[in-house]
Amino acid sequence: MAEPGIAPDQLDGLVTLLDLIRSGEAQTRPELARRADLGRTVVTQRLGQLLASGLVAEGPLGPSTGGRAPRQLRFRADAGIVLVAELGATSITAGLTDLAGELLGHRAETWDIAAGPDATLAHVEALFDALLAEGPSAPVWGVGVGVPGPVEFASGRPMAPPIMPGWDGHPVRDRLAARYDAPVWVDNDVNMMALGEVRCGLARHVDDLIYVKIGTGIGAGLVSGGRLHRGAQGCAGDIGHISLGGSVPEAADVVCRCGNTGCLEALAGGGALARDATAAAASGRSPVLAARLAEAGMLDAHDVGRAAEFGDPVAVELLQRAGAIVGETLAALVNFFNPSMILLGGRVGASGNLLLASIRQAVYRRSLPLATRDLQVGLSPLSDRVGLRGAAFMVVDELFSRERLGRWITEGSPAGRPALAAG
Repeated sequence: MAEPGIAPDQLDGLVTLLDLIRSGEAQTRPELARRADLGRTVVTQRLGQLLASGLVAEGPLGPSTGGRAPRQLRFRADAGIVLVAELGATSITAGLTDLAGELLGHRAETWDIAAGPDATLAHVEALFDALLAEGPSAPVWGVGVGVPGPVEFASGRPMAPPIMPGWDGHPVRDRLAARYDAPVWVDNDVNMMALGEVRCGLARHVDDLIYVKIGTGIGAGLVSGGRLHRGAQGCAGDIGHISLGGSVPEAADVVCRCGNTGCLEALAGGGALARDATAAAASGRSPVLAARLAEAGMLDAHDVGRAAEFGDPVAVELLQRAGAIVGETLAALVNFFNPSMILLGGRVGASGNLLLASIRQAVYRRSLPLATRDLQVGLSPLSDRVGLRGAAFMVVDELFSRERLGRWITEGSPAGRPALAAG
């Protein structure tokens, strides 16, 4: 809702003009008037408010189209900073961005999410503090966090996350909001990756996307009509726990970490590849994997990928089988959702062309011809940082939404207003 003194039509105009300037679709007053379909007087008034608030600044003169050269306008991305973090099953990546989602600094470290919320969030805070000490001296406008499990988006709390013991219902938002005195948004990590790809990656001009993260687990982020689709409670896209009992003969015997049997993640995720590779090494089927097991004491999906690159037939077979299983699951989603692009990310998903080829083959074989006529299936080139940028876009989009902009623009900044994230 708008604050007193900002009428609904004023707020609509502010949001529209700010979005056009932020996106670069309009950079002068005449362009704003044309694209927003607003009169010059209204544009002048609303733009005056944006200039006074410090969100927009005037730049040099633009090219003339016959009359007086128009003054260019730019979004002040340096007015504030956003703290972002992506928590994985085995790692933490933290970053600091400007208000345009550009990464100004980041740090990545190995971490076990099973260490629990208190230890993990304390480590996130330490990384944030280090980034703040090194970064620009601008106020923190917001915090965005992605976690590897279902999140109730309205409350910012993980809900029964299978690979995050001790995190169920934990008040992630409340803790970070109190620490940094800023609004905080928490979402599933794959949603953040999908949003990052749509805003600055290969899917920038794609309206309907499935982003698939294949790491320790498997999840998907869905973009429909250019907008991230979270579902009613925020858990859309949790494909890792789709049951494959009817299509994979041994599925009923494989227990997933969620407690059920035959889940996609348990059959084709990074943990499944490590399990099956260890069994192949122990049985003597793969001397290459056996040598690596003896050297390292354990195997992971990365070891399988490297062995496959060196031509180990067992590793090749494991990756091809995992790709076929994932691909057949995605084929069902293609028939149902009809995306124009599927992007693969995560440590396993982006590991190489062998897995990609197997996934592509299964998708095209099992999907309807019309659904695959223009379908692109590829690897995400931003896999290592797309989640951080997506988290920043989530925060900034929420701050500049119609629902929230009117609640803080008269104050000049959302810093110091953590309640903004509560709705």
